[in-house]
Amino acid sequence: MSFCLNIKKELINIKKDVREELQGFIFISEKTEGKNSLVIFETDKYYKKYSDTLKNWKFCTSGILNINNTKKNIFTLTIDNAKMSISNLNDFAHKRAFIRGLFLGGGILSDPEKAYHLEFIVYTKEKAEFIKEILLSIDITTKVVKRRKKYIVYLKESSQIVDLLNIMGAHIALLEVENIRVLKEVRNNVNRTVNCELANISKTVSSAILQIEDIKYLSKTIGLNKLPNNLEQLAKLRLKYAQATLLELGSKLEPPVSKSCISHRFKKIRQIVEETRRNNR
Repeated sequence: MSFCLNIKKELINIKKDVREELQGFIFISEKTEGKNSLVIFETDKYYKKYSDTLKNWKFCTSGILNINNTKKNIFTLTIDNAKMSISNLNDFAHKRAFIRGLFLGGGILSDPEKAYHLEFIVYTKEKAEFIKEILLSIDITTKVVKRRKKYIVYLKESSQIVDLLNIMGAHIALLEVENIRVLKEVRNNVNRTVNCELANISKTVSSAILQIEDIKYLSKTIGLNKLPNNLEQLAKLRLKYAQATLLELGSKLEPPVSKSCISHRFKKIRQIVEETRRNNR
C-alpha cells in the first residue's frame, strides 16, 4: 500500500465533524455533467462513513440527491440542479475537518523518501483559489498550477506538510514523515562532511604534489643545500612525508611551527623555483 493510501486509511477512521469533512470531500471531488453534479466514492469505506450523514443532512439549497452503486463497491452521488452550501469554516475544528475531507476526496502526498510534494486536485480555478485561501488561513502557503483540464493546489515544504498532516489528524503519518526527515538530514550532514573531507584531502594531495615537484626541481638545479636552513629542513621533510598535511609537517620540525608558517615557507620555495627558472632560460 502506498504512503498516501496509508494516510487516507488513517484519516477515514476519524469520527469527529463528519459533516464538515463530507463537505470538503464533495467540494473537491464533484464533477459537473450537464445540470448535475457527480461525486464518486471509489471505495465502500467512504460511502459507509458518509452514508448516514448523506441521508440526514440537507446540504443542498435545492435539488434531488441520488446514490447509485454503479459498480461493485463504487458509489456515485448525483446532485440534480443543486448548489452545495458550505458551513461556516471560521471554527478551527470544522476547518480542519473540511481540509481532511479535501485530502480524502482529491489529495495526494508523494512518498517522502523520494520527494516532499502534497497536492489537491480540483476541476475549476475558483475551487483551487478557495482551497488556497483556506490553507493560507492556517498558515499553509500553496501555489496553484493548471495541469491539462484540472487545477493543482500544491506545496513542497516538508515542515508545512508535517503541519498539514497534524491539522488533518494524520498523526501516525506525521511521525513517519518526521522520522524520514531526521534520517535524510543525518544522511545529508554525513555526505556533506565526507565531501568536505574528500575535498580537503584532494587539496592536500594536489598541493603536496606541486611542492614535491618544486623541491625535486631545486634539488636538480641548485641543490637543496643552497636553500636557507629552515627551507632545506622543510623540503627534506616533505620528500620524506609526501602525504602529510601542513599541520603534520609543522609538528615534525624542531622547534614545531604553525600551519601558516609552513604555508609561508612553501611560498618562499615556490618563489625560489620561479626565480631559478627565469635565470635558466
